Parts: sequence; C-alpha cells; structure tokens
Amino acid sequence: MSTFYVGTRKGFFPFSKTDTGWTMGEPSFLGDSVPMFLPDPRDGTLYAAVEHGHFGTKMHRSENAGSTWTELDPPTYPPKPDDVPDTINTMSQKVIPWSLEKVWSLEPGKDGSLWCGTIPGGLFQSTDRGSSWELNRALWDKPERSQWFGGGYDNPGIHSIEVNPADQDDIAVAISCGGVWRTRDGGKSWNQSAHGMFYEFVPGERETNPEIQDPHRTVRCPSAPDQMWTQHHGGIFRTTNDSETWDYIDDVAPSGFGFAVSVHPKDPETAWFVPAKKDEFRYPTDGKLVVNKTTDGGKTFISHDTGLPPSPAYDLVYRHGLDVDDSGDLLVMGSTTGSIWISEDGGESWENLSAHLPPIYCVRFAKS
Repeated sequence: MSTFYVGTRKGFFPFSKTDTGWTMGEPSFLGDSVPMFLPDPRDGTLYAAVEHGHFGTKMHRSENAGSTWTELDPPTYPPKPDDVPDTINTMSQKVIPWSLEKVWSLEPGKDGSLWCGTIPGGLFQSTDRGSSWELNRALWDKPERSQWFGGGYDNPGIHSIEVNPADQDDIAVAISCGGVWRTRDGGKSWNQSAHGMFYEFVPGERETNPEIQDPHRTVRCPSAPDQMWTQHHGGIFRTTNDSETWDYIDDVAPSGFGFAVSVHPKDPETAWFVPAKKDEFRYPTDGKLVVNKTTDGGKTFISHDTGLPPSPAYDLVYRHGLDVDDSGDLLVMGSTTGSIWISEDGGESWENLSAHLPPIYCVRFAKS
C-alpha cells in the first residue's frame, strides 16, 4: 500500500491508496503548523516538527503511523559564549540569534541517527531517536557563516540534508543563503561545495561567491550519489562530479526559477521541477501551473499540465512540496493554496486529491 504524508500550516494529514483509490486518514496537530516531518524508512517511525504558537517548536514521534504521538524536546542551541562575537545578518543588519526559529529539514543518518536542519543555520544530530539533539559545532563555528543571510526567511536556514546511501559519513547540506556544504567524515569537518553556482543580479565578484549562494532545494540521486540537482534562486544547476563543480542548465521554459526539485531514484538523468516567476512575484509563470520534467540530464524539458488547474492558477509549490517514491513513477505535489495532486505515470499527468487543505509546506512518501 502506498502512503504519503502532508505537513501544512494547520496540521498533518496522511493519505493512503486502497482498492477504491486514494483516501485521507485522520489528521494530527490540527491548528498547529507542521513545516517538516520524516517518515523514517528504516523502521517506519514518524517524526514531526510542530510549531505550537507561543509555546514554540516541539518534536513529536509516532510508532504507529500517526495514531498517537510522543512529545520530544526540540533542538536547542547552547548559550553563545561571551568571547564569541555576534554574527550580523548581512541583509537585515540584525544579530543572528543562537536560538531555534524553525525546523526546516529532517533526514535519517548513520547508525540510527537523525539529522535536523534549522533556521538560523544550525545543523543538529540525534543518536537517541529524537529524544535529544546536539548542535554540529564544526559547521556552526565556520567563520564563513558570517556571510550567510536569509532567503525567504530573515535568517539563513538548512533546508536540504542529502546523505550518501553508499557512505553515510558523506553528507551535503544546502543553505539559503549559504551555499552547499559537504562533509566526508560524518560532520567532523566541512567544505564549501557551491562552486559554479551564481546569481545574475549580484554585482561583481559576489555573483559567483559560493558562501552566499541561494540553493532553494538540493537533491541527490540515490543510485548515483555523485550526482545532484539544485533548484537555485538563479536557475537550475546540476553536478555530475560529486559537487566539485556545478553546471548551469539554461534555456528552461517557461522559467528556470522555482523552489522544488525531485530526482528519479534510479536514473540521475531524470528530474522534476515546478517553474515560477521569481523574486517578488512567486507564482506560476503566466498564471499557468506546470511540472517540468527532463529525462536527458537537463538538455531538454517537457512541461506537463494534464490534470492540473487551467490558467489562471496561482498555486506556488514550496521547497518540500514535491516528492517521488522509490519506483520513480509515483509523485505527489502540494501547493500554497492547499491543493494535493498525485501522478502515477512519472509526472506526465496528475489527479487532484484535495483542493481544500491548509497551505502545504511539505509532502513525503513513506519509503522503505
């Protein structure tokens, strides 16, 4: 049975396919924001970051597919040492706090561990199934962090954590706006790996400065872990040499801008994107929602809209609003207008499952 989950501004919703089609199960956390969650492929445990208004973020764990949940402490930043100078956000000119603002990514790690990416840019690890978390100081203490700034949110944030399934000490994390950082030793040391990315609108040498790049979403191909795709603020980039360099994919219609990207789990040449009009607009280009698919590594793209709403449609798909299952044939997509679509033919046609959910932050399949 295929199952996926949806995190929204007002709750967490499960969907499963039965003999009669796709059905929505009982929701959890109604009224609370669920910006990120993880269906752990190792044992089926569900982890959810839930924003409880004035009470802040809490982590929750379920071992029965969301029927009941155990509340856990969230990642907590240590106090800033007195001898450590403040880090100033170069855009807002405000101090970047040593405190949790948002959980923005959750992924399984080595030996049963969990990785958690946050705003304002801290990466945390748990070795006890989310009961406690430790800040990765090797990345947080990087002097280059002083150049990071927010993209979409005021402060920088880690939205993508890509663990190499063949070597779980090899991890890539993508930061808006702070480039792509790589560790080959399980987080003991980190190196910038956004070389080749660029902003067209940033003046001078800052255009290609890897420390300030804004990858909106970075995804690794599980079957070819040296190959990754990035939906960047400036367009689409791809690496085929383990992020030593990134190649720009040009001439993408209707737009190279967007937030989401999914990569076929068995074919690194195949990826899906949801194009949009950039900067202050952030809605589908020409008010027409499409899903772009490439099967040749970005040489060509086909825009698919069968089953999607006719123009004008102003559904925006966030970074984590698109996912593909282990087969590469089944995709799910959720939008800011609360619509959910499913595709069972590799993204070439879509079926609307609901048009009345709260704004959608994250969709993920239960995988094995």
